[in-house]
Amino acid sequence: MTEASEFIAAPLWGAIVVGARAWLVPAAVALVVALATLAWGYAQTRGSFRLRLTAATLKALGMALLVVILLDPLWSSSRVRPGENIVVVLADTSGSMQVRGADGSSTAEVFRKQLADERLPWLVRLKQDFDVRRYTFGERLEPAASLETLTFDSRSTNLNAALSALAERFAGRPLAGVVLFSDGTATDAANAGTKLPPIYPVLPPSSAAAVDVTLLNVATTQTGFEDAPVTLMAEAQAVGVGDEPLVCQVLDEAGKVVQSQEQTAGDGEPAAFRLQFRPAKPGLSAYQVRVAAKSQLAVFDKPDATREATLANNRRLVQVDRGRGPYRVLYVGGAPNPEHKFLGRSLAEDPQMELASLIRIARREPKFDFRSRSGESTNPLFRGFDKTNEETERYDQPVFVRLGLKDENELRDGFPKTPEQLFAFHALVLDDVEAELFTTEQMSLISRFVSERGGGLLMLGGPDSFEKGLFAKTPLADVLPVYLQRTVESRPPAVEGYRFQLTREGKLEPWLRLRANEADEFKRLDEMPPFRTLNHVSGIKPGATVLATAVDATGAQQPALVVQTYGRGRAAALMIGDLWRWRLKVAPENQDLEKMWRQLVRRLTTVVAGRVEATAEVVAEEAGGAVRVAVRARDAAYQPLENAQVRLEFKSPDGKTLTVEAEPSRREAGVYETSYVPRADGAYRVAAKVVDGAGAEVGRTEAGWTNNPSADEFRRLTPDVAALEALAKQTGGETVRPERLEAFAAELIGRPAPEMQQQLLPLRYTPWVFALAVACLAGEWGLRRWRGLP
Repeated sequence: MTEASEFIAAPLWGAIVVGARAWLVPAAVALVVALATLAWGYAQTRGSFRLRLTAATLKALGMALLVVILLDPLWSSSRVRPGENIVVVLADTSGSMQVRGADGSSTAEVFRKQLADERLPWLVRLKQDFDVRRYTFGERLEPAASLETLTFDSRSTNLNAALSALAERFAGRPLAGVVLFSDGTATDAANAGTKLPPIYPVLPPSSAAAVDVTLLNVATTQTGFEDAPVTLMAEAQAVGVGDEPLVCQVLDEAGKVVQSQEQTAGDGEPAAFRLQFRPAKPGLSAYQVRVAAKSQLAVFDKPDATREATLANNRRLVQVDRGRGPYRVLYVGGAPNPEHKFLGRSLAEDPQMELASLIRIARREPKFDFRSRSGESTNPLFRGFDKTNEETERYDQPVFVRLGLKDENELRDGFPKTPEQLFAFHALVLDDVEAELFTTEQMSLISRFVSERGGGLLMLGGPDSFEKGLFAKTPLADVLPVYLQRTVESRPPAVEGYRFQLTREGKLEPWLRLRANEADEFKRLDEMPPFRTLNHVSGIKPGATVLATAVDATGAQQPALVVQTYGRGRAAALMIGDLWRWRLKVAPENQDLEKMWRQLVRRLTTVVAGRVEATAEVVAEEAGGAVRVAVRARDAAYQPLENAQVRLEFKSPDGKTLTVEAEPSRREAGVYETSYVPRADGAYRVAAKVVDGAGAEVGRTEAGWTNNPSADEFRRLTPDVAALEALAKQTGGETVRPERLEAFAAELIGRPAPEMQQQLLPLRYTPWVFALAVACLAGEWGLRRWRGLP
């Protein structure tokens, strides 16, 4: 074989390269001269044009082949280097592989036949050219010495995590491809940034289950609606049950049905459920959501009696956190009034609410000196009274009554002056107070209380509220959702009063509704008594939402309730100043006002952060359903707390506990993290205790999550062939039918691989090339003699 003077990379199917490139120019010149002579000679020859053209073509082709042979042409091709490339056979061992279709077969049975014996023809052929490695996956990727005895009992199909782990494990090594045996129903999220080798999925049977009911999705939302604060949305799908209705039930931790709903949907069509209920206790509660055909509800107690493909996808667990409280509310009143009385009575019925009150009973008066004694600045009437508990009141200071305090020192000096004092509360209610009651620093502190602390602020109407209280050019003007410029015309109060009406946006807020249905809610609004005190504002801020209006007898509307988000917290402006009239105008058994107050205050406090917060989130990019627990710790001024000790106690569904220390986060100050991998289905809880650097306890909290791998695994019972085809196309592989495995193994050697070898075959020694040249020249000679050409 003559070595090629210059290697030209050939595609996988081969290419022709020139071995003797030094002869390329002389050969080309000789060929051109020979062809020109040939053309001139035949031009001078007598005979038909077709005959001369045919003879000249045969001779030209023969001469060209001889010149090509002179250049030493080589046939260059590439093929896989035997034994130096790795092919992984990856088998899915998840439980969904055992689901039987309408024809009675399962994916596990079909694939087991292709993997049951190492002497199967396709495996033998594959091992002739490749280094075959065997792996299984379900919850995690695991190497396997053999695939002959597979047990399909894994609780999840972490397909994407397994492929990513393979790519990482064989990084820098000649991995030619992955032969994948799976139904394609992955329960984990795809890793978009991972570069995968060619994937060759073996197609599973696509027969659907004959009878099955699946609980597809469950989501919960919490609202301020007191009667049913938890709304659960569920979506189910049934196959093979006909027109029989589906029943969705919610069960508490004791197994008691707390809510149930019935829906009818077509075969294969989704059925949506919306269930509302009130948790029996504060804090974390686990609920089981289950769905079945109406006639099959008993199967949950007798699983063997079911005619469904599986019951693992009929139920899911959810966690509901109603908070533990207590949520502290600071009420600041400009004067004693019925509003405080009814607010206090309302919150007293809520065990998670605590109301602390600071009520002014005497305004600040001008300072002057009493001449009775030198240096005495207080009223002589107070002379001789005991001063050990409180300082004697001065005429130039307002006089407050303090109620509902934690201890005798709380609010001793009036309204809080430091973040540590004010940030101990979750919400602040300002009732008919003017700006002069606060210093500029105190109003800036209120602004920080909402924006940084995340607290809730509610300002009520009254003679000294809003623009009448001269708040327009104070730090509180930025916090409130309404403009307070002194451009509002002085308007006399409406003689007939103002009717309270919800806007379109207000009707969508659950915490503003006091009835369970729309008709009763409209009736309630129509029966509400009119109010007579209303503060008019000059405008609504762009980011604010008007939830209610006050309508006078002429139909003119004025904003009555406006809310907005300010920083981390919420601010609300209720321009009505005599809500207490509502209580006086209705029957004693009517508790609408009390219920409204509780729902409004809950709205202000439910999102307020504590000094210690814990979250538990499933890490989508990690295999095995790992959960990242993060604890956020803050000091008394609600700044990130560093150098803290955070102890976490995990509690699994079987009651076992595990205590670990959380590590400081590298991404954010004051955050401490750890990871936990749940192993069983059920509800998990984690209790966090934070201790500062001085050894003082900062606070405790808890978080929870549910682990539903079985429900996720059987969420789809039909193999996802489309996902497998997309995976093959994305990675440059192809799908393979089980009956073509042997042919596929033989063809794989001709596909691109990391380790390839080049083959060069000299064509001039190939008999057919020289024979073709001789045949062309002999054909031309014979044609000339046959036709009598010279």
